[in-house]
Amino acid sequence: MHDLLANLALGFSVAATPWNLVFCLIGALVGTLIGVLPGIGSVATIAMLLPITFGLPPVGALIMLAGIYYGAQYGGSTTSILVNIPGEATSVVTTLDGFQMAKQGRAGPALSIAAIGSFFAGCVATVLVAALGAPLTSIALLFGPAEYFSLMALGLIFAVVLAKGSLIKALAMILAGLLMSMVGSDLETGVGRMTFDIPELSDGIGFVTVAMGVFGFAEIIRNLEGSAEDRSIVQAKVTGLMPTRKDLKDSAGAIGRGTIIGSILGILPGGGAVIASFAAYTFEKRFAKHPERFGNGAIEGVAAPESANNAAAQTAFIPLLTLGIPPNAVMALMVGAMTIHGIVPGPQVMTKQPELFWGMIASMWLGNMMLVIINLPLVGLWVSLLRVPYRLLYPAILVFCYIGIYSINNAPADVIIAAVFGIIGYWLVKHEFEPAPLILGFVLGPLMEENLRRAMLIARGDVTVFVTRPISGTLLGIAVLLLVLAGLPMLRKRREEVFVE
Repeated sequence: MHDLLANLALGFSVAATPWNLVFCLIGALVGTLIGVLPGIGSVATIAMLLPITFGLPPVGALIMLAGIYYGAQYGGSTTSILVNIPGEATSVVTTLDGFQMAKQGRAGPALSIAAIGSFFAGCVATVLVAALGAPLTSIALLFGPAEYFSLMALGLIFAVVLAKGSLIKALAMILAGLLMSMVGSDLETGVGRMTFDIPELSDGIGFVTVAMGVFGFAEIIRNLEGSAEDRSIVQAKVTGLMPTRKDLKDSAGAIGRGTIIGSILGILPGGGAVIASFAAYTFEKRFAKHPERFGNGAIEGVAAPESANNAAAQTAFIPLLTLGIPPNAVMALMVGAMTIHGIVPGPQVMTKQPELFWGMIASMWLGNMMLVIINLPLVGLWVSLLRVPYRLLYPAILVFCYIGIYSINNAPADVIIAAVFGIIGYWLVKHEFEPAPLILGFVLGPLMEENLRRAMLIARGDVTVFVTRPISGTLLGIAVLLLVLAGLPMLRKRREEVFVE
């Protein structure tokens, strides 16, 4: 306990420096803005902003990117409640009851409860990240190459099982990501692999170009399909922000349960925050005394998913910071940001760079506080922002993207590759392939290959090393079991029902 307090004191001393506070505020503001504007998710935004972080100090850059991620969870609720448009995938469920409350003239209490639930969940999840950081890191130090390989394999299988849509498509995306990660020079021999004698591919495909193409550009193309009417906004009037005592009493239990569900699901690889918000809503509806109230303006229907998605957004940092394994696409981008700054994600971060580890955790508390303070007074501004025509928004976004991609290596080829991945990303979305597993496979590919080779070298080519080592064997066993279970007809049907709901 004493160590934890000492570490947190170090974290706050890092996070509370003027520049880091500024980065945290920028992250929270940009995140909220991104959450509010439909069609630009946190993944696309972080992908777009990765080039900017080159010139920033590592701690400041990561604090800002983290702020964007959990800020977007907040912002998404504002538009879900006011105009029935989820800015983020995690806020889809909030539209069901939040917009109904707004139509009944109770938008204020809905927004307040969303902010209170998010703040509470964020604080609890941050305590969890701080408390679990040290023990998990000490466990991670027991891992050898074989264990790391098996852990990553398990992570990818989790991402397959928890991805929406068909299992085969999710598996195909993982394999495509792993294949793409192998393009470039061989790790040990330096021989070109899958470069097709194209000099630009000899260094491999850039992470930022893939992420920006598959998420950023594809999202813009998809949004251009809709008619102007789809994106036109109804002006909602917000009066009286304070929830009544009954509102607080009704939502207290939902906030608590949502926080617990979100904290657990956030740690699992896959779409943590999205699944958490759906699971929390389904749980509340199933165990409510009057389930018929849900969908007609039940305040629990706002409190539970908003608490869950914020808790999940923060506990997603646990596997990233302690094991170096990203549980979702945004955390995969954070790995990219760490790599840009020469930081190797994993258990070494806590021992070698404690100011980075604890500074980020402390910044989450400060960020959550900033979000409550900036969100409620700015509701009117966010709604008016939604009225900017999309035809003016998207060219500006595209220009910034291209400048960002070009500035990384000053290579025109990167811009062309990103555009190609934009078309690929659009095709994937149209054919119901989820792109997140692709990015996870792409990020974990080089790490998996490195650990696979290292384990094989140590074991002198003996493949059984992955099964005979207890931890590695257990992890692989769980992965195989998960795949088998997910493939069973009964469970597959249930899984599809959950995602349809």
